[in-house]
Amino acid sequence: MEFVMALFIGIGLSATVGFRVFTPLLITSIAEKASMVTLAEGFSWIGSTPALIAFLVATILEIASAYIPFVDQLLKTLATPIAIIAGVLLTASFIGNMDPLLTWSIAIIAGGSTATVSQLTTTTVKGVSTVSTAGLGNGLISFGEGIIAVVMSIISLFLPIVAALIVLTIFISFFIIVRTLRRKRKRTNVAHV
Repeated sequence: MEFVMALFIGIGLSATVGFRVFTPLLITSIAEKASMVTLAEGFSWIGSTPALIAFLVATILEIASAYIPFVDQLLKTLATPIAIIAGVLLTASFIGNMDPLLTWSIAIIAGGSTATVSQLTTTTVKGVSTVSTAGLGNGLISFGEGIIAVVMSIISLFLPIVAALIVLTIFISFFIIVRTLRRKRKRTNVAHV
C-alpha cells in the first residue's frame, strides 16, 4: 500500500509540472525541509537549502515570464523536456526504496508520461489562447496554471488518492474536449467545401 501511495504522489506531482515546472519541486523541497514528507534514499538533496533556493528562484522566474505572451509560449515549448525530467525525478523521489532498475522504470513510465501529457496539454491550451486572443488571454490562463500548480502539489503530497482522481478527471476532460474540437473542426471544414 505504501508503494501505491508513493506512486499516486509521484503521478500527482508529475501532472502538476505540466502547469508549472518548478512549483511542485519547490513545494516538495519545502515539505522535505519541514519534515512533512520523507523522500526515498538519495533524494533528500531536494530539501536542502541550496535546492530550495534554486527552486524558489526558478519558480519566480517561471511565474514572471508567464505573463509575457510570446515569451511564455516559447518557454512552454522549451519546458517540455524539463517537465518530463521533473516528473521522472519527483516520481522516483517517492518510490525509490526498491531496486533502482524498477524505481527508474516506473518513474519514467508513470512520471514521465504523466508529465508529458500534462505539459503538452497546457502548451496546446496556451497556443490556442495565443492565436485566438493575440496573447491577451494568456495572463488569465497563467494565473490559473499557477493556482492549479500550488493546489495540486499540496493535494498530491497530502491527499495522493484525491490527486490521482483529479489527474484522471483532467485527462479524461482534455480527451473529450480535444475530440469535440476535432469533430467540430471537421464539420466546419466539410461545410466550407
